[in-house]
Amino acid sequence: MKPRHKRAALVLGVLSIVGLAAALVLNAFNSNLVFFYTPTQIEAKEAPVGRTFRVGGLVQPGSVVREGVTVRFIVTDTVKSVPVSYEGVLPDLFKEGKGVVAQGQLSSDGHFAAREVLAKHDENYMPPEAADALQRADKMRAKMQGTLSPAPTPTPANGAQK
Repeated sequence: MKPRHKRAALVLGVLSIVGLAAALVLNAFNSNLVFFYTPTQIEAKEAPVGRTFRVGGLVQPGSVVREGVTVRFIVTDTVKSVPVSYEGVLPDLFKEGKGVVAQGQLSSDGHFAAREVLAKHDENYMPPEAADALQRADKMRAKMQGTLSPAPTPTPANGAQK
């Protein structure tokens, strides 16, 4: 084998090893990537069914039901809501009306089965994703209310009343 062929084989071998390593790293990264969705996005069918992701918002007041170690509650972004079930011990700071992020999978019937529940850690903290989702939902609700409210009655230009 000529030296030129040896170099070409070596370069090809190194490139194939680097390519295989890059493919393995990207595959591992893709399988461990967890996205965040709001209840509004889930209702709009933007969230994947059967794939792990996070949903966040507020725990709807009056929605927490404890059945042994299973806890059922509703996460809302003040516009839409998603039913969530979780088996296990909830964080001490988990409360109705407070911010929460749950990680798990969405079933085809729209129910979210959480494997992990994260609650805020102090009075002023909310996960950034959940805070942004609540702000967007409030803006959307304000816009919807603005389009549904009756138009203001015009007043005469000179201020005279009938």
